[in-house]
Amino acid sequence: MKQLTLPIRFGLVTSAVLIAYFLLLSLLHKHVNPVFSFFNAVITAFGIFEAIRVYKLQYLEAFSYGEGFKTGLITGGVATVSFTAFFLLYASELNTDFIPQLLKTIKGGFDTNVGMVTAVVAIMGFATTVICTLTIMQLFKKSKNIIPK
Repeated sequence: MKQLTLPIRFGLVTSAVLIAYFLLLSLLHKHVNPVFSFFNAVITAFGIFEAIRVYKLQYLEAFSYGEGFKTGLITGGVATVSFTAFFLLYASELNTDFIPQLLKTIKGGFDTNVGMVTAVVAIMGFATTVICTLTIMQLFKKSKNIIPK
C-alpha cells in the first residue's frame, strides 16, 4: 500500500496540471482547437517520468521493469480518470456550449454528445499513458548489455 501512494500522488498532481492547462486554454478561447491537446501528452509524460524516477530513487533495491511499469500506469491512469471526470463536469455543467464549439472546429460535421467526447478523452488518455510508460521505461530499465573494456 505504501508503494501505491507515490504514483497516486503524482497522478493527482499531473491531473491538476492538465486541468490548469485546459483552463488556461479556456481563458484564451483556444480550448476548442484540438491541436492544443497534443501538449497533454507532454504533461502526462513528464508526470510519469517523475513518478518513475522518484520511485526508483526510493526503492532502488526493489526496482524492476515491472515495478516501474506499474508505477507509470498507475500515475497515468489516475491522471486520466481525474482529468476525464473534470472534463465531463466542464462539458456538461460549466460550459454546455463547449462540445458544439469543439465539433464545429473539426471538419467532417460530426454529430455526437458529451458522453462520446468524454469517452474519446479517456481513451486518448489511457493510450498516452501506455505509450509514455513504455517509452520512459527504456530510460530506467536495468541494462544487460556487456560493455567490452
